[in-house]
Amino acid sequence: MAWLTQILGSSIGKKLMMAVTGLSFIGFLAGHLAGNLTIYGGADAFNGYAEHLHALGPLLAVAEFGLLGLFVIHVLVGLVLFWQNFKARPVRYAVNKSPGGKTIGSATMPYTGVLILLFIIFHLSNFSRFFVDQSATTIYQIVSNAFQNPVYICLYVLAMLVVALHVSHGFWSLFQTIGLNHPKYMPAITATGLVLSVVFALGFGFLPVYIAFIA
Repeated sequence: MAWLTQILGSSIGKKLMMAVTGLSFIGFLAGHLAGNLTIYGGADAFNGYAEHLHALGPLLAVAEFGLLGLFVIHVLVGLVLFWQNFKARPVRYAVNKSPGGKTIGSATMPYTGVLILLFIIFHLSNFSRFFVDQSATTIYQIVSNAFQNPVYICLYVLAMLVVALHVSHGFWSLFQTIGLNHPKYMPAITATGLVLSVVFALGFGFLPVYIAFIA
C-alpha cells in the first residue's frame, strides 16, 4: 500500500484522483438527469422512477453516500492543488495561460467546486429520504412543493449554471490529466464538454421552471 500512498501523495496522483472523481460526478449527473426527465411524464412516472430507486434498498444508500464522498474528495483535493499552486507561484504572472486557454471555467474551478458541494448538501437536506420524511407523501409532491418557492427556484437555476461552468472546463481537463491531450482529439473533447455543460444547465435548470409554472 506504500506505493498507493506515494502516488496519491504526489501532484500527479492528486490530479489523477481529481480526474477519476470528476468523471464519476459527470456520469452521475448524466444518469440523474435521465431519471429526472421522467417528471415530464407526470407524477406517476416520476414517483415510479423514485420507487424503482428505493427498491434498491441498501445499495441506494451506498451509492448516495459514496457519490457524496467522492465529491467531497474531489473538492478537497482540488483545494489542496489550488493552494499548492498558489504557494509555488505567490506572484501572479502578467500573462496567465493554460493549455486549453484561459476561460471563466478554468479560473473559477476551486470556487465553483465549493459552491456545488454546498448546494449538494442543501439539495440532499431538502429531498433525500435520509432528511425528509416521505412516508406520508410522494417524492413528486415534495419536489412540487419545494419549487413553489421562488427563492429555491432561483437558487436551483443558479446552481445549475455553476455546475455547467465547472463541467465546461473539468471535462476536457480530466482527459488531459489521463493523457488524452493529443491535438487530434482535444477539439472534439472540448466541444463535448461544452455540449454537456449546456445539456446539464438546460436539463436541470428548466425542471423547477416547468414544475412551478407549467406542470
